Amino acid sequence: MFDVIVVGAGPAGSMAAKTCAENGLKVLLIEKRQEIGTPVRCAEGISKQGLKRFVEIDRKWIAAEVIGAKIYAPDGTEITMAEEMAGNEVGFVLERKIFDRHLARLAAKAGAEVIVKTAFISFERRDGRLKVKMRRMGEEWEVETKILIGADGVESKVGRMAGIIRTLRKSEIESCAQYLMSNVEIDENYTYFYLGNELAPGGYAWIFPKGNKCANVGIGVLPSKAKANAKYYLDKFIEKFGIEGKIVELVCGAVPVYGEIETAVSDNIMLAGDAAYHSDPITGGGIANALCAGYYAGKVAYEAVKKNDFSAGFLRKYDELWKSDFGWKLRRNKKLQEFFLKLDDQTLNSLAKSISGRNIKEMSVQAIIVELLKSNPHLVDLIKNLLI
Repeated sequence: MFDVIVVGAGPAGSMAAKTCAENGLKVLLIEKRQEIGTPVRCAEGISKQGLKRFVEIDRKWIAAEVIGAKIYAPDGTEITMAEEMAGNEVGFVLERKIFDRHLARLAAKAGAEVIVKTAFISFERRDGRLKVKMRRMGEEWEVETKILIGADGVESKVGRMAGIIRTLRKSEIESCAQYLMSNVEIDENYTYFYLGNELAPGGYAWIFPKGNKCANVGIGVLPSKAKANAKYYLDKFIEKFGIEGKIVELVCGAVPVYGEIETAVSDNIMLAGDAAYHSDPITGGGIANALCAGYYAGKVAYEAVKKNDFSAGFLRKYDELWKSDFGWKLRRNKKLQEFFLKLDDQTLNSLAKSISGRNIKEMSVQAIIVELLKSNPHLVDLIKNLLI
């Protein structure tokens, strides 16, 4: 009998397991892959503030530190965002392979049992508890738990079996491809974003520095708008901009851009991170939200065990916490994403020119929207309704 079983040892799962264990719960954290943190399916960027809320920063898993971001419109117009105070919101590019293992070790140090090469198969409710079936090294086994936390990614098996989520539509998920490249000549003080309906339909391309002339060079496209797979667009992007360097590895994956879901719980079950569609609909970023969701899931699991109440009604305290923290941003940014998807390249160029050269002092979606509204008053009535 465990108090909590967590499925998936990414940032959300490890943070949930760590938080539960620190509160004295008996926790099992399982990961289907043989190595935690691989393969990396993420550009690996996060703000300092988003990271420092939950973990003590260790330079071993910081690949690069950036002071700002450069965004390029389809015609090459540049928008520069830089944190004037250079402290709270400047970004890190992580070494996820090291970072994820660090989080799992913290969970283990707190008392959680961590097992890799173990896949979740199914669950069955019995007398208010769950019988969880797993497979490890070809053998199936069952464990009983009071609470199951699904942190098993965008196509969460836990979430679908619980009836919390469904298969995403082509307009609700970004298909992504990314190369890790060496000998890339860029200013490593910045991250780079490239827009364009031909370049990256429904998404954007990026270059994230990783130090020593290495960089993550990737692209995300919306399957409902793209005419080919993400790797096709990635190769075209590299060719168009003459990005030279040696390809070290290729990773492909998917990022939910659904927005805020109604609930991330059912009886005995909570979802966190990509399993609960917690990635930002505009940026695709999800590490900070995953850490936050995992922490809240762990706190509510502890309260549920203490109260001996594992009902969906009680677990909705978790919904209240993540929704009040970042859920409203998911809801707002989904509306903004749908607005920007309707714009053609000419309009994107015009908007970029209207704020190019401005001193945007904060690296955030909100900062860009504020500058756009200042320069384009005709957008106020269109956008203000999206922000409600």
